[in-house]
Amino acid sequence: MKSILFATLTSFVLLSCSATSANDIQEKLPPSNLDSLQTAYFASGCFWCVEAVFESVNGVEEAVSGYSGGEAKNATYSKVSSGRTKHAEAVKVYYDSSVVSFETLVDVFFNSHDPTTLNQQGPDRGTQYRSIAFYQNNHEKEVINGKISSLLKDGTFSKITTQVVAFDTFYKAEEYHQDYERNNPNNGYVQNVSLPRLNAFKKKMPEVLK
Repeated sequence: MKSILFATLTSFVLLSCSATSANDIQEKLPPSNLDSLQTAYFASGCFWCVEAVFESVNGVEEAVSGYSGGEAKNATYSKVSSGRTKHAEAVKVYYDSSVVSFETLVDVFFNSHDPTTLNQQGPDRGTQYRSIAFYQNNHEKEVINGKISSLLKDGTFSKITTQVVAFDTFYKAEEYHQDYERNNPNNGYVQNVSLPRLNAFKKKMPEVLK
């Protein structure tokens, strides 16, 4: 019985966003000049998955993995994973609003994760994996709330646990988390969780892809 339990726990760890190895660590090259672009912030589970989703969208020049929505004045992977900072794994999306609108990015957000599961996304559980749509002004807040109302009204979801939160601070994650899915295609979590999630999104919104 113990051997069966150990095998089950081992499989879960291998399919967790927090499972990494020294061989997985690769440094991300500095992005090109992004100063002229707009930014948006979202949290919807493991940032490896979320970053890959947004980077597949036409008009998105860069997505950066990090932490947001917490109370602590600093955030690191170990602190966020422990729940001590109350941050969520999030992404900072750099986009060209002449190509893709904030409204479309909100559609991408809701079409690429399950907003009905509280503090959970796939095999990842904890407040750091909660669903958050951050707004930087009243227009963005109205767009997000309008989308939630529409999804509930048309029956797409019977409930939505997504938090709508005023953006405050974003802390960039450690370098080995950046472009993780692209740099580590053979990782067990990437193969079994990230890629299926990305491909499911692509089937839902093929019109927005690069």
